[in-house]
Amino acid sequence: MNPRPWLVVLLVWSWLSPALPAQQEAIRFERAYQRLDQFALRAMQTDRTPGMAVALTGREGLLRVSTYGCADLGTREPVSADTLFEIGSISKSFTAIALLQLREQGKLDLNAPIDRYLPWFSIHSEFDPITPHHLLSHTAGIPRDRDDIPSSLYQAASLRERSTGSAPGSYYAYSNIGFQVLGYLVEELTRRPYAEVIRESIFEPVGMDHSEAAITNAIRPKLAVGYVSAYDDRPEPSNQDPPVPGSWVEYGAGDGSICATAADLAAYLRMLLNRGAAPGGRVLSEESFQLLTQRVIQNSGPTEPTSYYGYGLVVREVDGHQQILHGGGMIGYSSMLLGDLTDGLGAVVLVNGPGYPGAVARFALQLLQAASQGRDLPELPKQEPLTKVEHAADYAGSYTGPGGATLELRADGDQLWLLHQNERILLEPRGEDHFFVPHPDFALFLLSFGRNQDQAVVEASFGPDWYAGERYTGPRSFELPSGWEAYPGHYRTQQPWFTNFRIVPRKGALWLITPEGDEEALEPLQTGEGALFRVGADKESAEGLRFDTLMNGKALRANLSGVDYYRTFTP
Repeated sequence: MNPRPWLVVLLVWSWLSPALPAQQEAIRFERAYQRLDQFALRAMQTDRTPGMAVALTGREGLLRVSTYGCADLGTREPVSADTLFEIGSISKSFTAIALLQLREQGKLDLNAPIDRYLPWFSIHSEFDPITPHHLLSHTAGIPRDRDDIPSSLYQAASLRERSTGSAPGSYYAYSNIGFQVLGYLVEELTRRPYAEVIRESIFEPVGMDHSEAAITNAIRPKLAVGYVSAYDDRPEPSNQDPPVPGSWVEYGAGDGSICATAADLAAYLRMLLNRGAAPGGRVLSEESFQLLTQRVIQNSGPTEPTSYYGYGLVVREVDGHQQILHGGGMIGYSSMLLGDLTDGLGAVVLVNGPGYPGAVARFALQLLQAASQGRDLPELPKQEPLTKVEHAADYAGSYTGPGGATLELRADGDQLWLLHQNERILLEPRGEDHFFVPHPDFALFLLSFGRNQDQAVVEASFGPDWYAGERYTGPRSFELPSGWEAYPGHYRTQQPWFTNFRIVPRKGALWLITPEGDEEALEPLQTGEGALFRVGADKESAEGLRFDTLMNGKALRANLSGVDYYRTFTP
């Protein structure tokens, strides 16, 4: 006897229905992955990124690894799941975890003076002693870098030649040297090499089987080739030449020595999403995890979402969700680790050249959250033209320099044009009030604008050249203090991270201008032979610049926070 048709339908439906939610979820995630692929490939094309690896994870396991582009442009070898990338400053959280483990073992007091454990540690200071807590949170008041001698203990020991800029615990100032000191603290407390400690205490329990804790010549064949801009002394043009291989440097210090595959770094993020628990056992106790992710000090700018620095990690709240993150940068590499502790989802992005891994990681996390919650997926972020200028009319007008030279700016909708030698040059915004001018006469600096107290644009500058706008009401002539004419020039060194800078006179002051176009005023601290300046107007900055070795009225050497740079022949 045949079963009734309605019963057959009911039986089939009851058998199929439990699978439908899982199938729908799988479809949602697949669509999210496709949209992420679109975004990643578009970003790589825009930024001319050679290669990228992206890993997505939840608390329970790895969700996906995707790879794009080339690990080596010369051989056209593609990025694969096994490709190693230098992860840069994401390594700082590994150093922090190793020290928190030592605290759990009773070997470290985070609030004791650091010289209790490292007797050689010294820095000129009028303040209370520096502790591991201060170094872990970038609140020690010490200088940022000493990259001319990578991975030598002298990097850390040379702090004895420097001075603090602020009382420990009072001021956030990102310091790579601080985490180099902490890496040597790990070695001192364990009597073992830093890389060995990281492998045993973190890599093994987490399952990071393909990662390396030190950048050495032996692992170079497994690494993606790192690429940098063809120009190292000027703002990068949008129609840049293809990137070139970056300098190769072995590195083993605690601020940035780790190399990882995308899947391995996702396993590390998964441990963080699980608050220290890992397949091989707990890496951190709950108490230590809370210390790792505490809000020690605010580190966000006025236009950014509020964020705080903990111990080697940034912590922020987004729409009621607690997120942890950290970026990294090495010569030819950049990276981002981003996790949502509330949702238990996260993304890591690794690139081997120009690019913005943070933007890819943020969009990846948004896609994961929408897919997991059954919401509509976010659309691809709108790709604005490189020449779109918010409030372009604010900058329009005539600007006159002391010598009678003029700049003519014209606004047309959301575009800004510079009239120069019978040409109309379309400007490209590079941050607030700064513009790239795609013309050979403007190659070395950005065109920058200044505002008055009413936020009206009243002046413009290009390197040493200053121009008063039609609404400018201040003085128009300035004198450089006697003797300062010896300091302007182009200075270079052989260290590969920050290879050069220019000192320019403008409006009676001296300015340090980086190749990217960032500008900081020099504040005089000591005049005469060996003149010393503080870099930046912030009185708590520990960065100093000293000039010496005058010949024919020009200083031949500039020492920036301990690193010697030498006057070069190029303008």
